[in-house]
Amino acid sequence: MIKILVSDPLSDEGLKILKKVKEFQVDVKTDLKPGELREIIKDYDALLVRSATKVTKDIISAASRLKVIGRAGVGLDNVDLDAATQKGIIVMNTPGANTISTAEHTVSMILALSRNIPQASASAKKGEWKRSKFMGVELYSKVLGIIGFGRIGKEVAKRVLSFGMRVLTYDPFLSRDVAESLGVEVVELKDLFEQADYITVHTPMTDETKHMVSDKQFVLMKKGVRIINCARGGIVDEAALVNALKEGKVSGAALDVFEKEPIAPESELLRLDNVIVTPHLGASTEEAQVNVAIEVAEIVRDALLGKGIRNAANYPCLEAEVCKILDPYIALAERLGAFSGQLVEGRFQELDISYSGGIAAYDLSPLTMALSKGLLSPILKETVNFINAVSLAKERGIKIKEAKSSKENEFVNLIQLEIKTDKETRIIFGTLSGNKQPRIVKIDEYYVELAPLGNMIYIENWDRPGLIGILGTFLGKHNINIAAMTFGRDKPGGKAISVLNIDSPISIETVDKIKKLENILMVKGIRI
Repeated sequence: MIKILVSDPLSDEGLKILKKVKEFQVDVKTDLKPGELREIIKDYDALLVRSATKVTKDIISAASRLKVIGRAGVGLDNVDLDAATQKGIIVMNTPGANTISTAEHTVSMILALSRNIPQASASAKKGEWKRSKFMGVELYSKVLGIIGFGRIGKEVAKRVLSFGMRVLTYDPFLSRDVAESLGVEVVELKDLFEQADYITVHTPMTDETKHMVSDKQFVLMKKGVRIINCARGGIVDEAALVNALKEGKVSGAALDVFEKEPIAPESELLRLDNVIVTPHLGASTEEAQVNVAIEVAEIVRDALLGKGIRNAANYPCLEAEVCKILDPYIALAERLGAFSGQLVEGRFQELDISYSGGIAAYDLSPLTMALSKGLLSPILKETVNFINAVSLAKERGIKIKEAKSSKENEFVNLIQLEIKTDKETRIIFGTLSGNKQPRIVKIDEYYVELAPLGNMIYIENWDRPGLIGILGTFLGKHNINIAAMTFGRDKPGGKAISVLNIDSPISIETVDKIKKLENILMVKGIRI
């Protein structure tokens, strides 16, 4: 008997899917305390959660039978993915089930903001009839800027185009051809801020997207712009937004998510008449809850019955014996993608992947999946996984080409990635060290010996005496410890690259200071 534990409330439609499988025993036990969950988890083969249950390393260590964790929702913050991966537990989520609900909520917020609907309703219910106080604006011919053009951003665009809006989008992974086929214009982020009458964000919350709409960005915007956030709290800097609202730069804001939830009663946002707030309702529709329950039930059912794995966040390889061989190369491919994606400038257009050596004898689609996931993850975060990464890349107009050769080159079992953007082409080579650890061994024409993990600084510079000392001294003054360094150059005194593994993240401000040092040509902070 396969035992499944459902530890958070799940719609009956999802439970029915599981309960009608005769091999399954389904136990619904909600509101478990961590100690209680740890005590019983050893008896179960699968665990289904929403956001309330915290699947910690401690819980996973006690899960001696657990094969699958299914998260009914997008985020995986409540699941220790590394601990699950180390124990061979498949973790799956449902990134697309609430797409329509969130898109419709966003459009509802745009409309409510334009016509002052919540404020007018509250006034009318008090017996007032102040029509002139709630003068609105039309959406027709206005410009909507969409930051992030994934599933939800795309559905928002479809709906507002029917209102006669002009839609601009900023998404570093979206090709211009794909956008134009949908009637949307791809622009740089600065141009979006300058041109949009409405701005809505639809990106995951990452170090890169935190406060991406803040004081500097408000300065760029039109006077009277309207801001909408139904994605993640913290993408819009709330303190900066309050100031922009008070100064009149922003005429109104509609927020469904907040930096701290629930929002504090004393928040200034709650006291401003031109702000609409809802308590994180983006996915709160009957249909979305049912869709999430059905999807998580189906993917867990199929995984347990050996009918395939979908929406896996940590498991691209399906055959156990092959996995033993390919696992280290999967890790290499993912890190190679993550490094390359953060290194290049411009919009991705094409990935040419070449595999050579003994690994060419295997089905290498898991490696391509892992490389694509690594490439997209820094921006798309939990919305991309091993299973959907290739299709998400292709949706955005990124061409993926693969080639295999059993012939060994200068490195045994080599992965070569040529990544083309609208601005440049880069070639990065990766292999495994003697103890099967991922290594990047060549970047363009420069030979290196780089461990692609943790925090890194990539530098292009002129090969001049004393530069290493200058860098070391500079980083020391900024309390940044160097763990490892690798160098490559085309010729003495010519162009060179330096890649440093460091013990802590490097700020944008520090990167900008390094750029100003003598003989420095380019600097990038990279995190894997």
